[in-house]
Amino acid sequence: MAYILHIESSTRMCSVALSYQGHLHAFREHNGKDFSHSSLLTSFIEEIIREAGIRVNELSAVAVSKGPGSYTGLRIGVSAAKGLCYGLDIPLIAVNSLEALAYHFREGLLKRSDFILPAALEALFCPMIDARRMEVYYALYDARLRQKRETTAEVVTPESFGELLESHKVFFFGDGAEKCQPLLESHNAMVFKDVWPSAKGMIALAQEKFETGEFEDVAYFEPFYLKDFVAGTPRVKGLV
Repeated sequence: MAYILHIESSTRMCSVALSYQGHLHAFREHNGKDFSHSSLLTSFIEEIIREAGIRVNELSAVAVSKGPGSYTGLRIGVSAAKGLCYGLDIPLIAVNSLEALAYHFREGLLKRSDFILPAALEALFCPMIDARRMEVYYALYDARLRQKRETTAEVVTPESFGELLESHKVFFFGDGAEKCQPLLESHNAMVFKDVWPSAKGMIALAQEKFETGEFEDVAYFEPFYLKDFVAGTPRVKGLV
């Protein structure tokens, strides 16, 4: 009987969920222009634990969005997750932020009555998280969430996805995709707005890791920043 707490803080969206046996049990989320994670996260955790009618020591594990994403947001989320795991002596589960975003988007897409299912099954999914200026963190997945391109950071230009879009329909989503929309002009490119990382997208991925015992070392685990937190010119990486 597994209660898992899920923390997603990789963007300005502060999102917390409680799952039971892989199903959503309670949920809180806030999307603010400023990063208010430090003031909201503890309150959200307390609220959903109380709403579920359980005690915090009944948690079986804590899952956290490990990145890539906002340096500040990831530090806050991981610190909270590690603190709970230390105090309760329970496992820590780390979920890739882009993979969770892709899962959340796919589940929402398949529920839409205005969307043709075959198109979704044939397309590539490209979750994008804003990395400031015209740089994004992104990865590519197929409809079964099999990774087709590893997580990378790239300054997006009109040529960035040109070759890919010649042969594939690609769904771009996330706050990084919205800012890049003017550079993604192709009949094979579809940009979906208002798609944010959510703790809901972590549940199935975290449950699978819980069942297979794929846990992190609480003492040494660090967020997946992808690039160093330093001021300077972003490094451009070519397509692979």
